[in-house]
Order: sequence, then C-alpha cells, then structure tokens
Amino acid sequence: MSAESMPDDPTTAARVARRTLLAGAAAAVAGAWIWHELPSASATQRATTHSRATTTARPLATLPTPKPWLPGAGEVDPSVKLRAVQFLEALGTWSSGGVGVSAAQHRVAGLGYDPNLVSQARSLLASAPAAVTRVTDAQYGGILSSSSSVLVVLEQWLRRADGSVLHRGTTVDVRLVGARPKWRVTELHPANPGPRATVSAQARAVLNNHRIILPFAARADIESGHVHNSVLSCLTTLAHDYVLNVSVVRSGHPIYVFGTSRLSDHPRGRAVDIWSVDGHPIVHPQNRALTIAVMRRAALSGPYQVGGPVLLSGPRASFFSDQTHQDHIHLGFST
Repeated sequence: MSAESMPDDPTTAARVARRTLLAGAAAAVAGAWIWHELPSASATQRATTHSRATTTARPLATLPTPKPWLPGAGEVDPSVKLRAVQFLEALGTWSSGGVGVSAAQHRVAGLGYDPNLVSQARSLLASAPAAVTRVTDAQYGGILSSSSSVLVVLEQWLRRADGSVLHRGTTVDVRLVGARPKWRVTELHPANPGPRATVSAQARAVLNNHRIILPFAARADIESGHVHNSVLSCLTTLAHDYVLNVSVVRSGHPIYVFGTSRLSDHPRGRAVDIWSVDGHPIVHPQNRALTIAVMRRAALSGPYQVGGPVLLSGPRASFFSDQTHQDHIHLGFST
C-alpha cells in the first residue's frame, strides 16, 4: 500500500474538489483520452517546446522501429509491468493491414488479453496505415499482493495516408489483478490533462527548462494551469543541480492512493514523480547514493512528503518508502 497521505479538509472547497475528481475518474473509465500532440522531435526539443500542435507533422522517411520496453534491475515484480506494457505496445503498433478495432483485438487476444479492453483505448487506433508505440517508462501507481496499478508513459508515431508522420504520446494507468499463469489486465485509465490555459511564471519556467524532461501528459498537465506553483518551484530548484526525467504530474495517476479511499495529491496538482536523474533510473540499486542525495535535496524545497526506494529520516519532510516507490521519487505538497 502506498504511504501517500492527505490532510483531512471538511471545507466546501474540498468537497467540490472531490466531486470534480470523481467526475474525471468516470470520464477516464469511459475511455476519454486526451492527447498532447507535437511534431516529431528529439527528447530535448520536446522538453523545450510548449505549444500545442494538433494538426501538423514533420515528414519522416520511415517510422521508428518498434523497441519493446524491458524491466531493469531492482524491479519489485517485472512480470506485472511487462503485462501492462505489452498490451499497450501490441495495441498501438501495426503495419499494413493492421489498422482498426478488429485487427487490434486480434493482436491483443493472441497475447492472452481480453479483446474487449480495446474499447477503453480506441484513441491509440487512429486511422493510419501504420504505427509504432514505444514505452518511455513504466512505474507503479500501486502494487499489492493481488492487484496493481502500472503507469505507462508512452509515445506513438503514426504514418498517415499522405506519408507524413505524427508524433504524440500519453500516459495510461493500467490496472491488473493477480492471476495464473500471468497477471490479468482489467482496466485502462488514460490521462486527461484538460485544455490549455494561461499559466504562471513558475509553469513557464518548467516548460522551458531543458533540464526537466516532461512526457506528453505531464507537459499538458502543466499547460492546463492545474499544477500548484509549489510543485513547479521545487522542480526548477532541483534542476539547478540535476537533469530530471518526470514520469507523472497530475493526470494518468490513480485518483485515490492505491488500495485506499484517500485522495491522492497527484490529481489535485500537488505532486510530481521522478523516474530518472541525470540519466540514472531510480529503480536501479546501483543508483541509491544519487537517489538519496536527490531526496534530501528535494526535502529542502517545500514538500511535506518525500517517498522513494530508501527510508530516510530528517526534520524537513515526512520521508517514506514502500513497494510502490521502489522505482521513483514522489514529492507531495500540502499547497
């Protein structure tokens, strides 16, 4: 069970926020995918570009080759992540003749998944002759003995009928239950960042910082204006010393702390997860010294909660560690 917590708040504003989050959860269950789409670009270019481009694409000679995501050292249960990832890779990758719902159902059924799940991720099935989906990161949103949430950060390249290639991405909260011989995928909850809005100076600083690498959904979260400045200021401070690979900010994360009835700080825009620092994945045991340094540095920048693969102590923040946070650093803020 995750140790993320939130203070009790009986105010009217808190109740309104709760109803808003529940409505968002219902939309995600229904399969409402909101994509943040950009022309094809390098990771650095994506990190420094902050405009939405939903209709343009950069012509490319070929699609990228499929590159299956593989778990690294230190994973709590690699089989759970692989089960979540391989469903989305199969769903969102096809060649000539593979477009459409029926073909997608055939692909996932051949790997032992329920073909009915395809309806929860139909936006991956754009009308394009060919597509490639690659997973950037797979992170636990929660892991218990018989159930799990895996947050899959992915990119997709679509070759369209005119020969151009559209590059886009999202984050999907994949829910699984324990089963034999393999864990079973039961639900897909795509990210829903919301529309772009006028944002604060702190948000613009993060969006333009090449040392803060944001995946598509996380960037759209910040562009929506719903991420608290305390989160953004902490990221900017940490980026003075480290290159940060962010996994999840607001959307694409469970509404509730997994396995509990407590609202998570993420959907309220009060948390951020970091999966890699200076190119070194948090999950890898050899990177513990760096991870500890970042956790301690982050604790000086305002979070009330700092979680990660190592249980630390100190007066500045409430440190915690559990199975869920072996693969990322979680920073939670009270305001």
